[in-house]
Amino acid sequence: MESVKIEKESESKSEKSPRLQVFLARAGIASRRSSELLIAEGRVSVNGEIVRVPGTRVLPGDRVCLDGRELAAETCLRYLVLNKPPGYMCTSRDPENRPLALDLLPSGMRERLYSAGRLDYLSSGLIIFTNDGNFAARLSHPGAGIEKEYFVETSGPIPDALCEAFSTGITVEGVDYRALGVKRNGRKSVFICLVEGKNREIRRVFSHFHLHPVLLRRIRIGTLLLGSLEEGKSRPLSLEELAGLDKVAGNGIKHNIRRPDNRNPDKRSGSW
Repeated sequence: MESVKIEKESESKSEKSPRLQVFLARAGIASRRSSELLIAEGRVSVNGEIVRVPGTRVLPGDRVCLDGRELAAETCLRYLVLNKPPGYMCTSRDPENRPLALDLLPSGMRERLYSAGRLDYLSSGLIIFTNDGNFAARLSHPGAGIEKEYFVETSGPIPDALCEAFSTGITVEGVDYRALGVKRNGRKSVFICLVEGKNREIRRVFSHFHLHPVLLRRIRIGTLLLGSLEEGKSRPLSLEELAGLDKVAGNGIKHNIRRPDNRNPDKRSGSW
């Protein structure tokens, strides 16, 4: 399947002088939030001057550089979905030289892609890569209310108390966690739906009950399903999938969690 490429339409007058973090996002460097960190670190310059204020406007003709390399706004936007295996980082670099999920994407792409959201090192499943900073920011923002659904399997039985506590709300080491839904699949496996998705939320809650997931796989992001995509493989988002995610990210999502078939957590039938 050919990668979905969207040529950017002509910009309005206000878009011709975007804020610096927006310009970086449009250049395919990182999401707007991550771009703000790059600016704060003093790695970005405008017309030869280091700029540390994210809200700085970039005017037509300005020369913007990251680490001394001149940047230009992307004119071709790409959207890929990857079934990340365990043991890969979702960052663009890793100080410990661990494998990067980026390296699993097709080679030969000129655009610089980055992940919209994260999966931790040991987790697997759906992760979206794009060079569309605005799309990535909206998809990753907690306020968008986008559901993310996971299949979790443990080595020991999962107590009902965990399912109930996670569904109604639980505090672990001073942090409040609450799943939108927890549905048992078997003695040692459950489906969990999150909206906010705090850092390592599922692992921290399970650890509180002295359980450790042997499999933690994300199987849905909003309207996008993992389906039959093989582990370690990627594919472009279809225009229909992209439109569905764009609608969800813009307007919020109705909570319509559906339970996958017990024999295959990547296939769905019926509803909860």
